[in-house]
Amino acid sequence: MTRIDRRALFTSGAAAALLAATGTSLAASPRSGGVLRLALPRDGGLLDLVARGAVLDCLTEIAPDGLLRAELANSWHSRSDARIWQFDLRQDVVFHDGSLLQAADVVASLAGLVVPGVEQLSVVALGAHQVEFHLSHPNPHLPYLLAGAGYAIAPQGAVDLPLAQLIGTGCYQVDRAQEGRHFRATKVATHYKEGQAGWVDSLEVIVISDPAVRAEALRDGFVDVAALPQPEALLARGGFLYHPSAEDMALATRSDVGIPRVVAQHNALDDGRIGERWWRL
Repeated sequence: MTRIDRRALFTSGAAAALLAATGTSLAASPRSGGVLRLALPRDGGLLDLVARGAVLDCLTEIAPDGLLRAELANSWHSRSDARIWQFDLRQDVVFHDGSLLQAADVVASLAGLVVPGVEQLSVVALGAHQVEFHLSHPNPHLPYLLAGAGYAIAPQGAVDLPLAQLIGTGCYQVDRAQEGRHFRATKVATHYKEGQAGWVDSLEVIVISDPAVRAEALRDGFVDVAALPQPEALLARGGFLYHPSAEDMALATRSDVGIPRVVAQHNALDDGRIGERWWRL
């Protein structure tokens, strides 16, 4: 477990108190436009987490408040004591290469994956936009489990491609990327989440190993968010936001970065969804 994973504790009340203490208020609603630039450490696979969270979607999604909501699936139900599940797919979803999302893509992406609490799982297509899961043991939590980053959907199941070649249905499509070093993506036009997520025009992520250099990059305006920066120089300068607190700084941001009222509880980077959930003021 990385240091950033242990610092997952952002509730709406804590975030509001934090921003009030720094003289900044939470925006009433997100704003579109601008660039969000992140500096991340090399350890923990955080570049991959953020990049794939921006490019790939899952059947379901855990919202920052912890509630389950639909993503590529628009409905689901179970029968046979939660051992058989059917998911109906959205019919307005297009991959970044222009191909339409089909049940066959879901089957190819999820076939052979291990789901916690399920010894055996198979998934079949019932039609162009419906899939069925068969579990060896009942599991009422399957829709929640399928929201995990390991259950993303890509055309023909190509979820393990290098970042530079990755194609998904997410709010952002890859411009350029180098494994373990940097990533840039631009917002997809007419996306099915329009008005709900994907606020910035582009997302840029750079890996900087040294926490002092990450802090310097934020202080000097080269990035907008720094994960696990060295705190001393930022605290002396002032004018930044710190999460979850100045004493335990998992993230530091510029004051013109818009933050959701609730940040996901499992990872300070909004469970890898920071690219589509945060915005510029």
